[in-house]
Amino acid sequence: MGDFVQVKNLSKIFQGFEAVKNLSFSVRKGEVLGFLGPNGAGKTTTMRMATGYLPPTAGGVFICGKDVWQDTIAAQKHIGYLPEGGPLYNDMTPVAFLKFISEIRGMGENQFLERLEYVVDTLNIGDVLYQTIETLSKGYKRRVALAQAILHDPDVLILDEPTDGLDPNQKHEVRTLIRSMSKDKAIIISTHILEEVQAVCGRAIIIARGQIVASGTPEELAKNSPGHNAVVVKLKSPVVDRVLSSILKIKDVDKVNMNGKSGLIVCPKKGRPILKEVGEAIRKKKVVVEEIYQKTGQLDESFRHLTIDSKKNKG
Repeated sequence: MGDFVQVKNLSKIFQGFEAVKNLSFSVRKGEVLGFLGPNGAGKTTTMRMATGYLPPTAGGVFICGKDVWQDTIAAQKHIGYLPEGGPLYNDMTPVAFLKFISEIRGMGENQFLERLEYVVDTLNIGDVLYQTIETLSKGYKRRVALAQAILHDPDVLILDEPTDGLDPNQKHEVRTLIRSMSKDKAIIISTHILEEVQAVCGRAIIIARGQIVASGTPEELAKNSPGHNAVVVKLKSPVVDRVLSSILKIKDVDKVNMNGKSGLIVCPKKGRPILKEVGEAIRKKKVVVEEIYQKTGQLDESFRHLTIDSKKNKG
């Protein structure tokens, strides 16, 4: 499969501040990419450059082979964009707004009616189609904004916080929709909701301070967590952590209270498996254990480690 989206050495400087620093990544047809980062990391700025809304200071973006800044209209024909906040015209009805979008997109009447039926059914906005947008709930407004992004059946979807303001049922519906559309499209989802990445994304990029700090599947990124392969030991009687000090793969040992029982959380160096060594050390010391198990990394822990801890390490 070819790359529908190519971001090459993209940078953006605002009045001396480098908001995005030399970003490069690509998204293939059939792929859903999660674009993660804390507030101010450069996510929305990157989305705006990728869609042609904001000019880059350096680098470029290619959509289905079209240069977003040298051949803007041709590139934008392939893009469906849901901006941050999903801005709408509040004095219009959803049907009037979608008709307006279809005319801007150069869609014919028959194509519009066909696609209108699809987005209305898919996003369940039929009940509010003729109400003014200003009277709609936040959830319905978000769905109308998403409807305009997919109205022309684009090859590339760029969605900035697509489930913001939706209730759990609506979030499930939108995530199911994204998965169903992903076979024939390249989709980028900018989000701070980590469960969303795990639910719909096959790959994710984490950025901090305008730079990529990690890239991989959600499972691979979770392994960056300091707690990946940590061993949890629930003891029947108190014991000092010196029992484990001879294991070279151990980074540190934390004493914890586990429902009134003493416990240890043994963290490995660089996520190495240590369950076997910890178990052997405990058996040699004849420590009575109630429970022992190995943890897997968590995406939220990895996110904090990569975006906060790495910043501390850099001073």
